[in-house]
Amino acid sequence: MSDRQASLRENVRLLGDCLGETMINHLGEDLLNQVEDIRRLSKEGRQAGDSAPLIAALEALNDDEIVPVARAFNQFLNLSNIAEQYHRVHRRRTNESLGVYQNPVGDLLARLHDNGHSQESILSTLKEQSIELVLTAHPTEVVRRSLIQKYDNISSELEALDKDNILPLEEDIHVRRLSEIITQAWHTDEIRDQRPTPVDEAKWGFAVIEQSLWQAIPRFYRQLEQQFSRHLDGALMPMDLAPVKFATWMGGDRDGNPNVTAKVTKEVSLLARWMAADLYIKDLNVLRSEFSMSECNQALRDRVGESTQPYREILRNLENKMIATRDWAQACIKGEPASRENILLDSKQLHDDLVLCHQSLIDCGMKVIANGRLLDLIRCAATFGLSLVKLDVRQDASRHIDALSAITRFYGVGDYAEWDEASRQAFLLTELNSKRPLLPRDWVTTSEVKEILDTFAMIADGDASSFGSYVISMASAPSDVLAVALLLQESGVVQKMRIVPLFETLADLDNAQPTIEQLFSMPWYKAYIDGQQEVMIGYSDSAKDAGQIAATWGQYRAQEALTDLCHKHGVRLTLFHGRGGTVGRGGGPAHVAILSQPPGSVNGSIRVTEQGEMIRFKFGIPDIAVRSLELYCSAVLEATLMPAEAPKEEWRAVMDEMAEIGMNQYRSIVRGHEDFVPYFRAITPEQELAELPLGSRPARRKSDGGVESLRAIPWIFAWMQIRLMLPAWLGAESALQQAVDSGHLEKLRQMREEWPFFSAYLDMLDMVLAKAEPEIAEYYEKRLVPEELKPLGRLLRNKLQKVSSLIIELKEQERLIEDNQTIRQSIDVRNPYIDPLHYLQAELLYRSRQTSDNKKVSKALMITMAGIASGMQNTG
Repeated sequence: MSDRQASLRENVRLLGDCLGETMINHLGEDLLNQVEDIRRLSKEGRQAGDSAPLIAALEALNDDEIVPVARAFNQFLNLSNIAEQYHRVHRRRTNESLGVYQNPVGDLLARLHDNGHSQESILSTLKEQSIELVLTAHPTEVVRRSLIQKYDNISSELEALDKDNILPLEEDIHVRRLSEIITQAWHTDEIRDQRPTPVDEAKWGFAVIEQSLWQAIPRFYRQLEQQFSRHLDGALMPMDLAPVKFATWMGGDRDGNPNVTAKVTKEVSLLARWMAADLYIKDLNVLRSEFSMSECNQALRDRVGESTQPYREILRNLENKMIATRDWAQACIKGEPASRENILLDSKQLHDDLVLCHQSLIDCGMKVIANGRLLDLIRCAATFGLSLVKLDVRQDASRHIDALSAITRFYGVGDYAEWDEASRQAFLLTELNSKRPLLPRDWVTTSEVKEILDTFAMIADGDASSFGSYVISMASAPSDVLAVALLLQESGVVQKMRIVPLFETLADLDNAQPTIEQLFSMPWYKAYIDGQQEVMIGYSDSAKDAGQIAATWGQYRAQEALTDLCHKHGVRLTLFHGRGGTVGRGGGPAHVAILSQPPGSVNGSIRVTEQGEMIRFKFGIPDIAVRSLELYCSAVLEATLMPAEAPKEEWRAVMDEMAEIGMNQYRSIVRGHEDFVPYFRAITPEQELAELPLGSRPARRKSDGGVESLRAIPWIFAWMQIRLMLPAWLGAESALQQAVDSGHLEKLRQMREEWPFFSAYLDMLDMVLAKAEPEIAEYYEKRLVPEELKPLGRLLRNKLQKVSSLIIELKEQERLIEDNQTIRQSIDVRNPYIDPLHYLQAELLYRSRQTSDNKKVSKALMITMAGIASGMQNTG
């Protein structure tokens, strides 16, 4: 065993011992012995290929025992996640100290230099680079914020114990503190009493910035500067360089979520400003206490007059403005009278005053001070501004149609909803060019339409710097974009807010290029966008609509077509990737995904959603956040300066054929098989999931809808819980088999070797299949599914076996995920702890469906859902 593995196992053992002691103190040694027996049976069952003794032990648990047993395994998996996450930090630090850490930016800069890229072109590209990471709430985010804070504290204690030459007394103090925090976590309910509100979700997102990203951003830029200096002959980065920024949908995403109102979005935008002001106040206070220097340059002297403490004068003034801004935001949130005197809404003065101090320190020989905390704050200001994040607004296209329909019916000119596309466009363009107002004064309409109009009015009343894009879900036609433009204009929105169509279904993806091309043909629209077009690519719903292989290829083709179109029209395209954390929703390593995009489609600009638990995994700890930012930055830089080659026509032909076969097979099961819906509802906890008080957004778009109305995230969550992972692979087994049968095996291997897109697809499929467990799914079926539906289950498991064998054959491996031992080991280590939760969940589903209103069974069931999600390290 390597030293690194030993360190991880030692931390897992330490945390497990603390948990065991906590359980004994609370419920006695019998519980710990019971849990240990179940764990032993699980491990033996894995080794022997026989889980019958484990299942018997779990089925024998009475209602009083199920909750503590479920909690024990859930807590252990959460603690294992913490140990593994800290291990990543420890490994990086160790490698850095030994001089063997491969910084992705440094590695890329060396390759760019070797490939003939000049220092000037690299730096110029970085200056123009725009990466915006959009933090979104997650309807199946399972870990409560109060527990996340405790988990962060556990990680801090592991770090404290990791010091060389730690004294025995110190070690004892930190171990005791670990035990204390783990006891607190054990006595904290894993499951919320109530669903979080959209404001709660936004506060959670802002907490990640406060506790991690605010520290990570300056460290990231110091690393970046260090790599540029090392590889590019001492090249200096501009202080206001900000290739990575942050936006959010939390509090702005009203698509299918009636809890997100205009009032909520306004409150969240104010909360963001409150948080930004509070963070600046803390840092300015520290700088003011340290900056006692009296010597300054003439520019600073001209600002402060005869003051003997020129830097403190500037910093005190900024701090007072930030306090006033924070107080103003607080009063606005409470609905109290709010003074705008002395507040800062535009970050220009903050930036200019900090740079003024920085330049004065440089001029006066105090470079080491200038480039310390002050430079860190300048870079935070460049990244976060005074709004902290840009708040996107998202709404379904049909809601805008409803609003315009109400308006046209009020005026007696017909029903907008019933008009064809040409009539809609003609009406919208006429009104956009009209000088008279469209919205009736003192108009009384339905509450639904009023809410739509209130949202646009809220944007008009708010500060322009608070808002990012207006995203239109289920966009399918040019009129969907023009409708939003008209409603923005009529509501008095002065700034040209980015209007972003989100193409979600496969048909809409195929129609994306013609839709944007029609818009480009309209002079009004070309003038509005001013050479910048943003388009969002939907991963979740396209995969749910057509299957993963067809959706993945559809997304690629849509991006290619949009890239060519924008190049032809001289428009800079930004593609907004609505990727989730799972393969079924476009997930996987971000840098691999970026490098597998169509050539020319990145071009220095990209937006990507980061959702739920993935925000914690990628950005929850400063060290890991720095690593994630390095990967994003280097991948976008590489995709811009060294894009992949375009795929060969013969490869495209194979993909076209496989996508068609995969889609037909997927739809024939999901839409065409008469037993599919009852089987899905019988074998998965899909219906019980609705009882979990997780995110603020309902799991369904329509409360009475079928599978088609189920959102993509809970759709994937349900299949992941039973380890069938169906959304990620169904259809691929037929597509790949047909390609092999047609004599394309070697061609597929060539595609894997030479085409990043196809290689990334196979690797993601390999990873998700390694997490699938047909034997576990079969037990759910045995316990829960009526006999007449079981033939479909056997069919699906046979398809799963087929696609797994095909991946092994294509990648020339002995077993799944053979080429990624880190993930392979993580899965193998976790399985003995996840298995009991699966078998227990199936038993609990059986009991809950036999006897309603058993609170102990319901609670234990919810805990198993949370535990499995934690163990799998993703939900949906």
